[in-house]
Amino acid sequence: MYETLTWEVDADGVATLTLDRPEALNAFDLTMARELEQVFLTDARDDAVRAVVVTGAGRAFCAGMDLSADGNVFGLDESLRPTPEQFRASYDEEPFDTGVRDTGGKVTLAIHALPKPVIAAINGPAVGIGATMTLAMDIRMASEKARIGFVFGRLGIVPEACSSWFLPRIVGIQQALEWVYSAEILSAEQALAGRLVRSVHAPEDLLPAAQELARSFVKDRSPVALGLAKQMLYRNSAAAEPLEAHLTDSLAMYWTSIGDGKEGVAAFREKRTPQFTSRASDLPRLT
Repeated sequence: MYETLTWEVDADGVATLTLDRPEALNAFDLTMARELEQVFLTDARDDAVRAVVVTGAGRAFCAGMDLSADGNVFGLDESLRPTPEQFRASYDEEPFDTGVRDTGGKVTLAIHALPKPVIAAINGPAVGIGATMTLAMDIRMASEKARIGFVFGRLGIVPEACSSWFLPRIVGIQQALEWVYSAEILSAEQALAGRLVRSVHAPEDLLPAAQELARSFVKDRSPVALGLAKQMLYRNSAAAEPLEAHLTDSLAMYWTSIGDGKEGVAAFREKRTPQFTSRASDLPRLT
């Protein structure tokens, strides 16, 4: 189905997405960019999918952008000279959509918009886009063999894939700046100490641990409540004042209280497992 990815969904709705170019250390190219965007905009939005775990085939997670392509390796149109005003007004139209927009950013926006848990199982080297794509995932877990690097300074380019938004929120501005300035490769333990990853695992334990964590998030849980909670935490952590959180919390609480909340309360009272019937594709609007 895909050239650069494999996609499997188990009986509990936990999907495993594998970056599958092991001969190239799963290097990110334009085909992988298009396929990742498609997965998160289509396959992962199927209501049979409850959570997604992302990992790499072979010994790497993703060795960054494939720099062997001819011409502009990022697939950008070097003839364009967009002003900020022009780009902002028409970023999703040609020639800017394919000629200027960062392909990694399109991927991370699609990941971020998915109203379901997404876990990165970083099994080996993850540098450049291999590191920044994981920032849009909700949780990062790492193998002892993981090596993570925001190495853009070595190439004369800048952090991409919306990482200037995600990274400081995850690790704080001081740590984010140090890692970007130094462009050093981090060990799994350094990433853990900097709070980039949740936990470090023996290589053989990483993927099962990530899948089990994903399963614990979705089993006997309301898909709508999970999706709304993800939206609320990301949006409200950056809100200007708590009133914004109160307004979205109120709407989310209202809609869940007349939906799966009725079943959840009944199951609690009757001391039984709830049978939630909502679908993530039916999330109410909060804004």
